[in-house]
Amino acid sequence: MKNLDILKQKRDEFKVKLGEAIAANDPEQLAAAFDVFANTMQELVVSEASGLAQANDVSVLSQRGVRQLTTEESNFYQHVLSAMRSESPKQALTTMDDVFPKTVLDAIFDDLTLNHPLLDAIDFQNTSLVSEWLLNEHEAQLAQWGALNAEIVKELSSSFAKLSMNLVKLTAFLPVGKAMLDLGPVWLDRYVRAVLADAAALGLEEGLINGTGKDMPIGMTRQVGEGVVVTGGVYPMKELVTLTDLRPETYGAFIAQYLAKTVKGNPRVVNEVLMIVNPSDYLRRIMPASTMLTPNGTFVRDVFPFPTRVVQSVRVAEGEAVMGIGKRYFAGLGMAKNGKIEYSDEYHFLEDERVYLIKLYANGLPMDNVSFVRVNISGLKPLAYRVLTEEATDALNVPDTRLTALTIGAAALSPAFNANTPFYTANTTNNTNVVTATEADAGAVVVVKVNGTEIANGSAATWNVGDNVVQITVTNGAAQRNYIVVVTKA
Repeated sequence: MKNLDILKQKRDEFKVKLGEAIAANDPEQLAAAFDVFANTMQELVVSEASGLAQANDVSVLSQRGVRQLTTEESNFYQHVLSAMRSESPKQALTTMDDVFPKTVLDAIFDDLTLNHPLLDAIDFQNTSLVSEWLLNEHEAQLAQWGALNAEIVKELSSSFAKLSMNLVKLTAFLPVGKAMLDLGPVWLDRYVRAVLADAAALGLEEGLINGTGKDMPIGMTRQVGEGVVVTGGVYPMKELVTLTDLRPETYGAFIAQYLAKTVKGNPRVVNEVLMIVNPSDYLRRIMPASTMLTPNGTFVRDVFPFPTRVVQSVRVAEGEAVMGIGKRYFAGLGMAKNGKIEYSDEYHFLEDERVYLIKLYANGLPMDNVSFVRVNISGLKPLAYRVLTEEATDALNVPDTRLTALTIGAAALSPAFNANTPFYTANTTNNTNVVTATEADAGAVVVVKVNGTEIANGSAATWNVGDNVVQITVTNGAAQRNYIVVVTKA
């Protein structure tokens, strides 16, 4: 038996190769990569099952991805296993009336959104048994009072577009060896869900990001909407725009220019930005631009001046990023009404296996042409700490959050107080000292906390023996600044 860690490593390696084969759109390369990947998954499941042969604890099995099956699910897999063991599995499966239980598809969707951040970030729907999906294409508009006349009916009906959910097919091959047949329904379910979830995710990832619209979804990097010229079913690529740094003023202006307006130029609220980058670019560009060193000597990564969800994907070209409003991309995945496991005569690699397939149907597209941008990040600058002078602060129209004075009784601050210096130490032999913080802007709000407990500004703090942490927070509108003083009482 191979070590489980080695098998998992092999699985991850072949997932990368499978993704490359999907992107290359080479049927032979895809079939070979998928067969190796699926067989590795099968070997992994068999090894897991052998290792848990005596485990009856539901929680232990659940942690390994083994679900407790419903009666309908158990019956379905029992019938499938019986058909697979028969001398003529193709005929047995053809005459079998059972279709995939809806609960299995729901579990696959749970696996997809839990383990694949990109699918969790978009509007991803289970569209099984649905042939068309209605999408609201119009921007938010004010309701209008009046009789329901022809113009209003026309406006309402033109707000929705139909997206066919059975045009784009994803086929997942399932090699099943003799060892797999002996494990029973719960482990077959584990295998089927694992292969389908990974295969669907890899196939969707390429389509959602780079899809041309021809026999695949329309990707986030593509232009959509009125006036876009579609050639041979292929939608044109978006032009690159450039982002040079992640400073608040730069990042805020970027979001305001490219994402905070609708197609018609109306303002819209952006609550979160989705940023999809190549893993190499994340390490070389995004991490240096969004990682800061905290006062206690530890690093904090993914620090953005605006809520941003970073997703790494090898499907994004190096030097580029895809940025946008995640929920403004719709994708659906499901099975047709006759969703069944079928016998396959197309590919057969090993003597002791039979190959089956499951057909999934999917589609997806951006809801408008201004919800996603293709970004050049090749020149993104690393994070640099800056001290703004009063003139620079005024020029940027940043509310003043500085203090003009800070005293801890008669204790001397080290270093001497400076409005732009956030950290100090002080020593005292007193049990109490009056803490006074004077704000530069009379409109700012000052909050003083001693060891996490708020006290009134200008009142006495009671010290513990040893180190005490005084935190002064100055808030002025949306801007905020902190001063920290560590007071040591002898």
